[in-house]
Amino acid sequence: MASRRRMLLKVIILGDSGVGKTSLMNQYVNRKFSNQYKATIGADFLTKEVQFEDRLFTLQIWDTAGQERFQSLGVAFYRGADCCVLVYDVNVMKSFDNLNNWREEFLIQVSEKKAKAWCASKGNIPYFETSAKEGFNVDAAFQCIAKNALKNEPEEEM
Repeated sequence: MASRRRMLLKVIILGDSGVGKTSLMNQYVNRKFSNQYKATIGADFLTKEVQFEDRLFTLQIWDTAGQERFQSLGVAFYRGADCCVLVYDVNVMKSFDNLNNWREEFLIQVSEKKAKAWCASKGNIPYFETSAKEGFNVDAAFQCIAKNALKNEPEEEM
């Protein structure tokens, strides 16, 4: 039986500065949390090998700058993304209010096909309350992300 090539899923983490995007990514990939805050400039990414059902694939997780002065740098990294994760701080209402802006900017940058797939599933958007510090629900959130991104991939790519 011929082996399948390893699939790459590009995931973009979006949200305001200081909401915990970097911490969420580091907790999922490295199982580490730091109380020290360091703003992301432009974007950074980590990868993690994941097995889902009978498929092995690589999640390429992009952490984007949340500060307004760096946002124009970040949109270049949206292209080719399979999905996005919108992150907010439950203690900062403005970060929740700004999620729609992040979503709109993402949909402008991705392919029309992926934007339509998102719109088709619009009524069934998963929500996870996580804690990067405690590691609570982080794996479950990223497993759901991978599962939903895989659903939108054409079968011949797998």
